[in-house]
Order: sequence, then structure tokens, then C-alpha cells
Amino acid sequence: MTEIIRNKHARKHFRKAKHLPIGKGGGVELLLIQTIDPLGKQGDIVEVKPGYANNYLIPQGLAAIASDHHKRMVEKHKAKLAAIQKKRLASLQSLAEEIRSKHVSISANASEDGHLYGSVGPEEIVKALRNEGIVLTADQVRLAGSIKETALYTVKIYLGHGIESELKVWVVPTTSEK
Repeated sequence: MTEIIRNKHARKHFRKAKHLPIGKGGGVELLLIQTIDPLGKQGDIVEVKPGYANNYLIPQGLAAIASDHHKRMVEKHKAKLAAIQKKRLASLQSLAEEIRSKHVSISANASEDGHLYGSVGPEEIVKALRNEGIVLTADQVRLAGSIKETALYTVKIYLGHGIESELKVWVVPTTSEK
């Protein structure tokens, strides 16, 4: 390629080889390297106009030419990700079942008629669950309102990916030694 192409036919053929592959809809097929809101997510194969591909997506490093090799690699990667996601969902389901089978007790200062002097919030529930060996964050605990009385409560726990569980929470008054 270092020598100059003098033949008019050879130059035309050389320029054609530099063109981007055309997709089924007449546009250029690209593999997205980064998520681009109007186009798609990272790893998606999209079809765009040649000017958009040549002038923006490829030079900015947002997309690459979707060769057959790239397409096979993306499919293999998506299969691996699907297997990982399936395993993750199974572990979340088992955690949801474990949480559903447990109950926790939280001691709080309360009056004789059962009204708490403070309230029990997500942080206290997370701490009680941590004592049971289950690690969650406070934003995963979904309370309908603040807990201000001693009683048995059913608290919703959101684990992610649409998986929810329920936990029985006993709020009991602290015992004072006299």
C-alpha cells in the first residue's frame, strides 16, 4: 500500500474497500462501545447513516464497525452475561426465601401503653438483619410509614431486579432491670 495506485480502476476498487459495510436497511452497521440514549445500549448492533458513523460515532470512539467477528464475540459475551444474570437472580430468589422465613426483634424505648419514644426505621431493621447474617442496605427496606408502636410488622424488602420479600419485625419494649 506504500506505492501510489496509478490505475484508475485500482483506485476506484481501493476506495470501495474503505467504505463501511452496509446493513439491511441501507445504513451502516455499528457495534456500540458505549450506551447512546437514542440509539441503544453498550454491545448493541445498530444501523445508522454513513455520515453519522464516519463523522461522529467512530471518531469519538462510541462505536466500531460491526464485522462478523464482532457480532460473534458480542453474542458470546451476551450469553455469558445472561448466565451470570440467571445465577444472580437465583441467588436473589434464595435470599428472598431466607428473609421470608426469618423474623427479627427490635428493642426500643416505649411507654407502658406501647408507644415508642422515638421510631424504628430502616437502619434499625438492617442492623437487626445483619445480626442474623443477612446484609442489606437501608434503601432496600421499604416501610409504609414510620414504626412508632410496639407490635408485629410485615416489612417489604426490595432486593433488586423486581425481586421482593417480606420480613416479620417484632418491635418490643426494652426491658429495664430494677
